[in-house]
Amino acid sequence: MKDELNIVLIQSKIFWKNKEKNLSHFTNLISNINNSDIILLPEMFNTAFCPSSIDLSEAMSGKTITWMKQIALEKNSAIAGSLMVNEKNKVYNRMIWVSKNGEIFKYDKRHLFSLTKEEKFLTAGTKRTIIDIEGWKICPLICYDLRFPVFSRNNIYYDVLIYLANWPTKRIDAWDALLKARAIENQSYTIGVNRVGIDENNIPFNGKSKAYDAFGNKIFDAKENIENVFSFQLSRKDLKLKRRQMNFLKDQDDFIIK
Repeated sequence: MKDELNIVLIQSKIFWKNKEKNLSHFTNLISNINNSDIILLPEMFNTAFCPSSIDLSEAMSGKTITWMKQIALEKNSAIAGSLMVNEKNKVYNRMIWVSKNGEIFKYDKRHLFSLTKEEKFLTAGTKRTIIDIEGWKICPLICYDLRFPVFSRNNIYYDVLIYLANWPTKRIDAWDALLKARAIENQSYTIGVNRVGIDENNIPFNGKSKAYDAFGNKIFDAKENIENVFSFQLSRKDLKLKRRQMNFLKDQDDFIIK
């Protein structure tokens, strides 16, 4: 069990529907990373957010996940990112988490973004996933899930809540407010990974990837419109102290997510 978890977050542009270029680009960005426990990539990092293009989806044995497994092996680190995955005649916006030993975990985005009709092309997930890494319990979610606090609720006692996103500039104030709110109400570290650049629909993304502690204090804040590799640490001692000082989770309501 590690007392400190080393997080590496990549805030990057994403090339529209160009897997080869994106994988090459992220390979270059990752090349100088050392001593990470987790490498986090944005939502649909291999294609950009284009849910109607289901022809770009891959099987679990496809090129992108094979690439992720190779990165995990080379860097001796977990790596996580979302992509479109086809399975049993359905396509999901799936977060793939590859541990440093090659074990694969998955989470299928529950809340598909109706504003862009994501639900017309992709199938929604139904279950949350908890991943144990170095003794830390991680709850991975994707973009629009951030707006739904019930699904994010810490009734499964995770330590870190992670959102991978393509969150546009015009709604970035909501991104800031909701990430902080999720951290406070769930008394967990909360991390948001966003992209930068302008997509083919002329939608700008300004990044503002960030992380909060269990009291909602900002512990990391990426500069706007900057593509870079960022690193920071999470402290188990600090998390335990804050939960001991104000143990609000014990008073939360019981409920079942259907």
